[in-house]
Amino acid sequence: MRDLQSPRWMWVKAALFVVIGVTACTLILFDDPDWHIAALLVLAIWAFCRAYYFAFYVVEKYIDPSYRFSGILSAIKHAVTRRPPTSPS
Repeated sequence: MRDLQSPRWMWVKAALFVVIGVTACTLILFDDPDWHIAALLVLAIWAFCRAYYFAFYVVEKYIDPSYRFSGILSAIKHAVTRRPPTSPS
């Protein structure tokens, strides 16, 4: 499969992700309409967004600028296999 390069289709893809997320959250809340569940959903979404930001922006811009990730599995592989930086003695 080739890389998606059309800005229009990238926006469509982003919109579909939002629709999927909103639909899933709505169905969960319809199944169990409790404010605890809503709060946990908000926390989970926020935490995963921050982890995604860390994996692809913070690591690439601040921790290891030489590495370019191709996806979440690439980021995990890099985190597990990279050598820690050596400290000057």
